[in-house]
Amino acid sequence: MKNYLPFSECTRSALEYACQLHQAALSPEQKSELLALYAELPAFSDSIAGLSALDSKQFRPYAFSNGTETAVRKLLHSSAIAPYLLDIVSVDDLQSFKPDPAVYGHFLERTGAVKKQAWLISSNPFDVIGALTYGMQAAWVKRSDASLFDSWEVSPTLTVSSLEKIGEDILNLTGPN
Repeated sequence: MKNYLPFSECTRSALEYACQLHQAALSPEQKSELLALYAELPAFSDSIAGLSALDSKQFRPYAFSNGTETAVRKLLHSSAIAPYLLDIVSVDDLQSFKPDPAVYGHFLERTGAVKKQAWLISSNPFDVIGALTYGMQAAWVKRSDASLFDSWEVSPTLTVSSLEKIGEDILNLTGPN
């Protein structure tokens, strides 16, 4: 966790690793093109519907990312999600990554959220486990029947297959605040 590099460098290293693992001989230009595409990923088809349905009286949605604020802001604008979020909280401020417990504390501090009422919503089991272990609520978005949750004796507060009704799903579980 404390061996920090900007997330873009981690992504570049992951691409190098994948190329070596799969013996894919990509040119430097091809790698640059792939990394440029990564910076403008489209949103999942259910993202905008799910975020736009959140009632601002009940929910205060933020992006919470291992990426830098600048990179995440660009990504959220290119995918048209930015208008549905209040702000971005980046772990870059702490120079650590999720699931370091300190980054979840940083999120709560930056957003003014209360630990037991704060929800992390992610398709990444490591992130869900980190939030749950820290004492937050967490919804795991299981986008495929083949997806596995590495439980570490921890289970998501909620498991959904789509974001379309995430606000409704959370309220059905917890009741209105």
